[in-house]
Amino acid sequence: MEIDYSKLPLRYIMCIDVKSFFASVEAVRRGIDPLEAWIAVVSDKRRPGAVVLASSPNVKKYCGIKTGNRHFEIKDKRIRIVNPSMSLYLDFNRKIHEIFRSFSADEDINVYSIDESFLDVTSTAHLFGSPYEIAEMIKDRIRKELGLAVTIGIGDNPLLAKLALDNESKKNPTQIAYWSYEDIPHTVWKIPSLTDFWGISRGWKKRFNTLGIYTVKHLAHFDKDVLSTKFGIMGLQQYYHANGVDYSIINKPAVFKNKGYSKGQILMRDYTEENEIIGILEEMVEEVAVRLRNHGMSAKSMGLYCGFSSDETGSHGFGISKRFKIPVSDTRSLLQYFKNAFYDNWSGEKVRQFNISLQDIEEDKGHQITLFELEDQKNVRIDSCLDDLRDRFGRTAVFKAHSLNNSSTFFERAGYVGGHKSLSEVPGDELEETKRF
Repeated sequence: MEIDYSKLPLRYIMCIDVKSFFASVEAVRRGIDPLEAWIAVVSDKRRPGAVVLASSPNVKKYCGIKTGNRHFEIKDKRIRIVNPSMSLYLDFNRKIHEIFRSFSADEDINVYSIDESFLDVTSTAHLFGSPYEIAEMIKDRIRKELGLAVTIGIGDNPLLAKLALDNESKKNPTQIAYWSYEDIPHTVWKIPSLTDFWGISRGWKKRFNTLGIYTVKHLAHFDKDVLSTKFGIMGLQQYYHANGVDYSIINKPAVFKNKGYSKGQILMRDYTEENEIIGILEEMVEEVAVRLRNHGMSAKSMGLYCGFSSDETGSHGFGISKRFKIPVSDTRSLLQYFKNAFYDNWSGEKVRQFNISLQDIEEDKGHQITLFELEDQKNVRIDSCLDDLRDRFGRTAVFKAHSLNNSSTFFERAGYVGGHKSLSEVPGDELEETKRF
């Protein structure tokens, strides 16, 4: 082996996962221990084909229902099916990270997903004890203060922490596992399947199989020059990962550049009336335009996809993009662009889906106006006033009259966060006073 582990980064890294996060929060709000609950959170209870977003450990273990299954596959009557409550999940996520901040500096916390995070406790270990002791304290506090159960993988680098989480800690009675460089032959190389290894998909498995690589140990001992020749730098990365090598440093956060704003909606029925279709399109454009302005941005191009009903013959829809002559942020101008694009491509088909986007965004610095653009400036002032009212009193404080039509989805979508319900309703006889375990 050419790898000198003594020269690799040596940190105390934790990868912390909340067990069945969405379902566990739904259990806690109902006063049920998440580990004893029978709950499945689906994207929309009204749709038989709705996706299962999370299920309680019991539901996974005894019914095989997990994330990615469909609503209609849930047959066991013990399972309580609920809509998501995204605002509640975000609130619990915030509280979890407040606990993390008690043990690690902000720059040493990396949010991997809403239910999984990495912590570097190297700099604080002298205050709280060994990494294992810190993991125990974090686990106990989250359980006591929020009622949630977590599993924790600890490693000498982020990769080993993640592998420890996925392959051992969830099976341990303590729900904690520690994988070090010294243990790699007995941990990393013992992972039973290539696809059990983080970062190796079924596609990668097939590629490796063509070379006679069937296990992580095979990959770790394969000729890295052959992997480099066959797969380039990604082949080398997989080789080094199989040997537990990871140079990632958590306290060097990535900088993300927002390249656009988008909104998609699959309608609950076919829309055939022109005024209903345009009403839906206007609501969506206005919502994205508000987000654009709230971030002080303007857009230089747009995208529109319109999907037709599945019972239509011929085209399934159309998708187009258009560049603007100047950056745009006012609602009226954007509406006109989208409506023109729609009318240029619609011939009376039944509409079932819209996806819109504002792209090539940049900071809105304004531009030199002409006498012919004075009307546009009035629209900008109107937008500013409406945005201020919505900021102060909520998204439904000001709306267009057509949003009162039965065909409108405005008020329903106003209660959504990240494409799911912000807070689902829970009948009074179902929801007890929230208990903390």
